[in-house]
Amino acid sequence: MTTNPSLGPVMLDVEGLTLAAHEIDKIRHPNTGAVIFFSRNYESPAQIEALSASIRQARGGEILIAVDQEGGRVQRFQNGFTRLPPAMRYAEKPELAEAAGWLMASELLAVGVDFSFAPVLDVDCGISQVIGNRSFSTDPELAAELASAFRKGMRAAGMAATGKHFPGHGAVAPDSHLALPIDERSLDSIKAKDLLPFKRLIGEGLEGVMPAHVVFAAVDDKPAGFSPFWIQRILRQELHFNGAVFSDDLSMAGASWAGGYPERAQMALAAGCDMVLVCNNPAAAEQILEALPIQKQPLRESRLAAMRGKPQFNRDQLLNSVQWRQISDQINHTFHSC
Repeated sequence: MTTNPSLGPVMLDVEGLTLAAHEIDKIRHPNTGAVIFFSRNYESPAQIEALSASIRQARGGEILIAVDQEGGRVQRFQNGFTRLPPAMRYAEKPELAEAAGWLMASELLAVGVDFSFAPVLDVDCGISQVIGNRSFSTDPELAAELASAFRKGMRAAGMAATGKHFPGHGAVAPDSHLALPIDERSLDSIKAKDLLPFKRLIGEGLEGVMPAHVVFAAVDDKPAGFSPFWIQRILRQELHFNGAVFSDDLSMAGASWAGGYPERAQMALAAGCDMVLVCNNPAAAEQILEALPIQKQPLRESRLAAMRGKPQFNRDQLLNSVQWRQISDQINHTFHSC
């Protein structure tokens, strides 16, 4: 299969610490546009930099590399990286939110990763099994303020941001990895609370958004990531979002509502997603790559291209910089000292 220089609509994963020979065809498929890393892919900064480089070489054209590096419970790269606190802890030291965003982004960019799926814009309501302290606050105004500062730091480092999980995952107890949560609140209630952080960051130029695998039953019968109402009417038309929309992982239980894997991908893209994620299921990724039409979509590709990282340092330069040392020491002292 020949390489294709453009960004396809599928983000997939790889199995181990190095790129296996049988994974190269998937990386080169015209419908591939990105790779997401997990903890199993990480051993050391030098190893992950080499894996990133091998993926780009195999692609022979445009490809994005992403990871979930929020901090707290969701930080895929740990040894050799600064341990970041859960987002909710920045309320204790608001002045560190921007610095932590810069640090997280700089450390990833220095090893060849384009972006982290961050910041979390969910407003915690004290009942979510999966969000909790991943949220910046239970108060929507404070969540918006801290998330805005964190994104400002990411941007200063050269990294695009992805707000998740639109329009808000914080008010339902079930984990959408395991079930399909149902949120019964009214649209007015959601707009008055959950949408505030999204509205603020979109106004500031947010580059990416990830919808939730949650059904807001009083508003629409489809999970938000499969819903033209949420993606096209609310996100695009009302909130004037012009960036990239990433589906949440189509392998999650919350996505099974849409049927088989090709159907899930087709429905998410038809609803307005620019890229679909399919993780931890190589067979499903292959099904989706083959099922989707191969077609150029300049608007989608330009939105995705804006997610490309713009590193300012290699890793040695970063670790020798005064800014990195000061911020890393400050985070370690503030959040991890006994």
